Amino acid sequence: MSMIHLRRAFTSRSSTLGLLIPLLHRNSLHSQSQTCCISNLISSSTKKPLISPLFESFAESRRGFAKGKKSKNDDDGDTVEVEDIGPAVKSATVSQMEAAIVALSRELAKIRTGRASAGMLDHIIVETGGMKMSLNRVAVVSVIDSKTLSITPYDPNALKELESAIVSSPLGLNPTADGQRLIASIPPLTKEHVQAMCKVVAKSSEDAKQSIRRARQKALDMVKKAGSKYPKDSAKKLEKEIDDLTKKFVKSAEEVCKAKEKEITTG
Repeated sequence: MSMIHLRRAFTSRSSTLGLLIPLLHRNSLHSQSQTCCISNLISSSTKKPLISPLFESFAESRRGFAKGKKSKNDDDGDTVEVEDIGPAVKSATVSQMEAAIVALSRELAKIRTGRASAGMLDHIIVETGGMKMSLNRVAVVSVIDSKTLSITPYDPNALKELESAIVSSPLGLNPTADGQRLIASIPPLTKEHVQAMCKVVAKSSEDAKQSIRRARQKALDMVKKAGSKYPKDSAKKLEKEIDDLTKKFVKSAEEVCKAKEKEITTG
């Protein structure tokens, strides 16, 4: 190839490069501008999400609903709804203490005094017709005077069984037949018998008080078990009410026993 041809080729390529270089420079600037815009867009979106205020409010409420398993007071953050165990605890306690007084009265009714009482035979078991039943389900007992009882069976044919059950009881009674009923005279109590019966009354009183105190302890255990779920002020108030109930029923048991002791000693 001659020198003339080489010069022409070089000149042609130089012209082409001269045209391409400005074009590439413009493309480079345009690319940098696009990159800068994208970078600014990403930076701005990172700083503040492109989310409408309405959507943000809705999302926040949904997050609060998902996490808020307990109802809270917005002012101080305390739980609004608290289970009030007070009525249930007091009801159960009163029921148990009343049962203790009823059981005490039944025990005292079994103790014979020098005075006739319609309930003094209730604990006697009578066997009739192949069945064992308490005397008050077999006969009607009434007081003729302070020293005499009348026992009338519902079934006149059960008179013998009724008499046998009364004689076999520890009351020391010897009823006699009077037509279709029995007459039982209450013998006077000896000094030794009076002392023995007063000891029984004292023992029954102590048993009743222990039952009442057990009911109190159960109630306090229920309050303690509630723990932090029950407010401290309410717990203290409930404990005081339980103590007041305990004192009330203990006093009632003492009064019942004193009345029985007086009945025994005065005959």
